[in-house]
Amino acid sequence: MAEVAELLEKLTPAGRRVLDVAAELFYRQGIHAVGVEAIAAEAGVTKKTLYACFGSKDQLVTAYLVERDQRWREWLQNWVTEHATGPREELLAVFDALDAWMSGGNFRGCGFVNALAEIPDRDHPGWSVIIGQKRWMRDYFEELAVAADVAEPAEFADSALLLYEGATVVASADVPGAVRQARRTAEVLLAA
Repeated sequence: MAEVAELLEKLTPAGRRVLDVAAELFYRQGIHAVGVEAIAAEAGVTKKTLYACFGSKDQLVTAYLVERDQRWREWLQNWVTEHATGPREELLAVFDALDAWMSGGNFRGCGFVNALAEIPDRDHPGWSVIIGQKRWMRDYFEELAVAADVAEPAEFADSALLLYEGATVVASADVPGAVRQARRTAEVLLAA
């Protein structure tokens, strides 16, 4: 993934437009539904420019996932820090952050879960980014649980991740209150 991070740092203005357009289209329409022709046209570049910047659609998908992961981690940690008043509140604020993000409009589920459904091949360069993002979420829950002095932080992190991911998927099916219910269940786990 170091090569993707390096690629992101060296993006030309045309490459930046391609990635921004691809990110929006991949999230809104799906990775397989969007071809490089559509991305290039909307970005105002040729397919040759797209391939010169990214090499392949797989690399473009991977760059999209890497950048999305970086942005999510930063946004989530900042949101939790700004809105929580202590370690236990930080654990629950992760759910509040998810609820806030979902209500921000244009919610179409978790971009990583969506991508995983389209990229079952473990050899695809984006697959490890998706799995790494989910591992990071689990580890973030554990880090917060340790700081909150939860008795079994690893076990809590496993359960919190299941609640969090489940709420995200259920909410994407227009089931109201999924994240709030997951948060209430996390509160019960914390009280146990």
